[in-house]
Amino acid sequence: MAVYDREEQESIEDLKAWWSRWGNTVSWVAITAAVVVVGAQAWRWYSAGQSDAAGALYFAVASAARTNEPTKAREAMTALADKHAGSAFAPRGALIYAKLLWDAGDKPGARAQFQWVIDRSSDDDLKAIARYRLAEVHLDEKQVDEALKLLDTKHPDAYAGLYADLRGDALTSAGKLPEARTAYETALAKLDPKSGYRNYVQVKLEAIGGSAPAPAPPAGASPASAPVAPAPAKP
Repeated sequence: MAVYDREEQESIEDLKAWWSRWGNTVSWVAITAAVVVVGAQAWRWYSAGQSDAAGALYFAVASAARTNEPTKAREAMTALADKHAGSAFAPRGALIYAKLLWDAGDKPGARAQFQWVIDRSSDDDLKAIARYRLAEVHLDEKQVDEALKLLDTKHPDAYAGLYADLRGDALTSAGKLPEARTAYETALAKLDPKSGYRNYVQVKLEAIGGSAPAPAPPAGASPASAPVAPAPAKP
């Protein structure tokens, strides 16, 4: 049990580091979601009879990523994908390896890893993460239509705020400001009210002519007494 606890913690730390280093668009909401997913499932990876070999290769990928050793990471990830593609470790290793490739300037390689997770993983959360990251890659390369196709794909509601926010970025980039405002407003409605990331979304909304959302009415107040938000300005 002690060994599994230590390995579980290492896997959580690996993914937390991967997310936190991605860039300015990474939100603490996403980090929390990823950690919850890994924390809730980590023990099940083992108790469900996952291969010891798959686990060893996963941790080899994670270790190589921590020490910035692309060759070792590639060798371990190749073996993990070839021999244990159906394991719970393979898509998680691919996400970690994708970050390493991105940092090394290998965008095509990173895209391939994200697509592999989308195509091969049976975990809806991991597929949602991969689609979100791949959409970011497309948007970074000014491929707005490709990004929007990914963001319009069905995804777990836990990621709705993040997807709507990035959709707003894509629509803003395309000059579709009314649609972008709607997307940012959706993001604000879906994100955790306590999340500081909402402030970032609010700034973007206001920058394209949107307005601050109306505050929630006091407890017990009738709907008629609730403040009304002003109509958004035209672009």
